[in-house]
Amino acid sequence: MKLSIIIPAYNEADRIVGTLTRTLAYLERQDYPSEVVVVSDGSTDETRKVAGSFRAKDKVVITALEYHPNRGKGYAVRYGMLRGSGDVIMFMDADYSVPIEAVENGLALIREGFDVAIASRALSGSVVTRHQNFLRELSARLYTAIQNFHLGIRYPDTQCGFKIFTAAAARNLFAQQKLDSVIFDPEILWLAKQNGFKVAQFPVVWRHAENSRIQYDSLKKSLFVFQELFRIKKLHRRE
Repeated sequence: MKLSIIIPAYNEADRIVGTLTRTLAYLERQDYPSEVVVVSDGSTDETRKVAGSFRAKDKVVITALEYHPNRGKGYAVRYGMLRGSGDVIMFMDADYSVPIEAVENGLALIREGFDVAIASRALSGSVVTRHQNFLRELSARLYTAIQNFHLGIRYPDTQCGFKIFTAAAARNLFAQQKLDSVIFDPEILWLAKQNGFKVAQFPVVWRHAENSRIQYDSLKKSLFVFQELFRIKKLHRRE
């Protein structure tokens, strides 16, 4: 097995150092080959340069990609996922909110025959070591309830940025993806249901990272999330 890890990043020159240091150290201890692909989503800092300065050992390859202008997290993830060369392709957040060791639970599910394995903070066994503020958690629960009803899916947490796919599932689903925004996760899970892929969930240890690059600090931004959600079916029906 070869594992590809895609890390979307926007102005993460500071935090990407710790994330790559710990991720590469973990991968270098494994007995399978792997690659890490950092996708700088139109960053205005030195994210690509910092990521490109890392050198891996033995069976690990690291690549730093960049394009301009900034297109959104969904675009960055799709850009990387369609370029991963592994038998298993995953993405994780640049802020390292989920430790790389969580991949072991996801890979076990892939080996059992699932096509997709997603980390969920809402499952029994998950541990949240630092929470988001109360209002953000409350609004997230409200959004999830509306999202699941509208899309006909049943996931208590679609937004945790740690998801693992077989290569076949990744290429199929991300080639169909339409949204460039952060709401690409439920779109991918809805597409997985539409295409008959088997999806499993696994618990994780998760820690809220301060200074998130994705902020919902205004009514306009909050409404945008729902506008994107309600575009999903329309976009695919039109196609």
